[in-house]
Amino acid sequence: MKFSIRSVLSQAMQGQTGWKPQWRNPEPRAEYDAIVVGGGGHGLACAYYLASRYGLHNIAVIEKSLVGSGNVGRNTTIVRSNYLLPGNIPFYETSLKLWEGLEQEINYNAMVSQRGVLNLFHSDGQRDVAIRRGNAMRLHGVHAELLSRDEVRARHPFLDYDNARFPIMGGLLQQRGGTVRHDAVAWGYARAADKLGVDILQNCELTGLRIEGGRVLGAETSRGYIAARKIGLSVAGNSSRVAAMAGMRLPVESHVLTAFVSEGIKPLLHSVITFGAGHFYISQSDKGGLVFGASVDGYNSYAQRGNLPCVEDTCEEAMALMPALGRLRMLRSWGGIMDMTMDGSPIIDRTPVEGLYLNGGWCIGGFKATPAAGLCLAHLMARDEPHEVARAYRLDRFATGRLLDETGGGTNMALH
Repeated sequence: MKFSIRSVLSQAMQGQTGWKPQWRNPEPRAEYDAIVVGGGGHGLACAYYLASRYGLHNIAVIEKSLVGSGNVGRNTTIVRSNYLLPGNIPFYETSLKLWEGLEQEINYNAMVSQRGVLNLFHSDGQRDVAIRRGNAMRLHGVHAELLSRDEVRARHPFLDYDNARFPIMGGLLQQRGGTVRHDAVAWGYARAADKLGVDILQNCELTGLRIEGGRVLGAETSRGYIAARKIGLSVAGNSSRVAAMAGMRLPVESHVLTAFVSEGIKPLLHSVITFGAGHFYISQSDKGGLVFGASVDGYNSYAQRGNLPCVEDTCEEAMALMPALGRLRMLRSWGGIMDMTMDGSPIIDRTPVEGLYLNGGWCIGGFKATPAAGLCLAHLMARDEPHEVARAYRLDRFATGRLLDETGGGTNMALH
């Protein structure tokens, strides 16, 4: 069923009784041309683009739980392309352009809101870094605007501009950045992929990879063996565990990133704001809750929850930026498992096993990369060559020294 004003009005007249399931729940076939492991945003986007742009239709997405139950539904919904390095700017700008046309392409309301992303700076050194980043963006055709202290105050008068430790001196604004409803992204891609014939196999856990002669032959799953000539791994924080099934050890560590949402309040924040003196970011959802987060936990973990020191650190940064937040009650918190690479940048590449492809190492930037990550993994699987905007995301860069150290912090994103 195509979503439109006509279909919405028609269903209203029928008492909302005519809506059909958004995607099928098929039984696994014995063989597919390609399997994508991971039913999150990246995996579903990959399957959709394989079918819509590369003409492959005998495709399966296998997900150990339910569609969208992993990191795609466990983030703070921010999208942006305000990066610094040449290897990253074109990729994230491609992703932002895909976000801008996504709802029309897949006929689904993902609530894309380009409300702007403002990165604050609090010292002369941070101002110089912001100017450099803005100049790098503009050299790649990505708009950026440097705001003075007074211009920031005019936009957001409720921030603490005269904090003795962290005075706000200005900010770098990308107006095209913003937020997207995270779970709607997974549902929209799942629905669009299913419409093109992709089998979405939920509650189908990958338990092993069948490899012979250095080539992948298929996937062992909790629902039986499924043969496939090509398999793409897109499993977020479980990348290292799944890669181990193929005998690979990745330059990846898994850390938990905790996010929070407050009780609902009247409209207050009209853009995304980041605190330059730490790693705090905040926006307001359409329901009125303030959605925010900070740094990853300092130790490796596969638990989808954070720890108390991380909660305290987040609250301290929130109060330093905006003391009025101390009057709010937190509604809930949750954690996503981040697969942190050693240089803070992702991997989209072939593996040493023929027919096996890897999409991982997204650190804290996985959600905003969803459309481009799916497109680039689909291109790689279909053509056996990297997409032009993902050529820097090679797996062997950790052996050759061609790193993409965007933040200078590696796995510790608080050190940017």
